[in-house]
Amino acid sequence: MALKDMWIPTDFAAVFPQGLMLVGDIEPDEEFSSDRNAPKRQKIDMDRDGNGSRKRLWKATVMDPAGAGKGAKNTGLDITFISDVVPVPSAPEVMPGFRPIALEGLMLKPRVVGNGEFKSIGFYIRATGIVGDNSGAKVNEPAARKAA
Repeated sequence: MALKDMWIPTDFAAVFPQGLMLVGDIEPDEEFSSDRNAPKRQKIDMDRDGNGSRKRLWKATVMDPAGAGKGAKNTGLDITFISDVVPVPSAPEVMPGFRPIALEGLMLKPRVVGNGEFKSIGFYIRATGIVGDNSGAKVNEPAARKAA
């Protein structure tokens, strides 16, 4: 199928109208290794054919307040960030371990979730950064062109 590896860019406000809460910290997304003694390797955005941005992948757990009335299954989400350095939220904690965030460069990819006859459509969620992040995770394009 031609659309198998297609990521769909979308608007953050359309998908998360009430925003998101980052739970805990953003951590490196590490590759699985059956050898427990092998050094940990961070995943890179590259498929088997060598296509991709070749940037590092970071993972985070977020909560969607809009799903709170629909149960715990619809509230917690995993987000993957594609960035050379770890994105840093600019907003202060509203309570220990919880920070409000808004995502930049939001992309969705549909997938089938569930088992047996209880299947539904879910989404892989990726973003390129966090609004207000000044850690260097985002490259300022005009400034990068001036420096070159």
